[in-house]
Amino acid sequence: MKLTTKGRYAVSALADIAATGSDTPVALSDVALRQGISLSYLEQLFAKLRRAGLVESARGVAGGYALSAPASDIRVADIVAAVDEEIRTTACAPGSSIGCQGTSARCLTHDLWDELGRQIEVFLNAVTLEDIIERRVAGMAAVNAPKGRLVEAAE
Repeated sequence: MKLTTKGRYAVSALADIAATGSDTPVALSDVALRQGISLSYLEQLFAKLRRAGLVESARGVAGGYALSAPASDIRVADIVAAVDEEIRTTACAPGSSIGCQGTSARCLTHDLWDELGRQIEVFLNAVTLEDIIERRVAGMAAVNAPKGRLVEAAE
């Protein structure tokens, strides 16, 4: 399982725009500079984000992009989905008759990885851009953690 640069960059760029707190559109060139992301790559991502309705664009000298909704209403899962990012934790395709090992059988650990994928989806659906810019993400996984496990790691 790997979240590629498409998803990570899209989330970073939208968090950057949300963090500006500006009512005016933000130039992608400014986001590219602050985040260290190629401008042409950002332009490709923002075309997808705009089609998904997550950002609005404005042309002209004061042009750029703005969030189409408050940061508290934009979920990380929606951003990742908008840039066609798929987080797969198993080798087999969902609903396929062909299992993880290329036969009809699933591997012994299939259910473990499948459930991990579900947990990632639940987590990304629970995190908003506002959570990111307000730095409320750290510790969120502890909500469903077995007692003592994450507490020990945090100390």
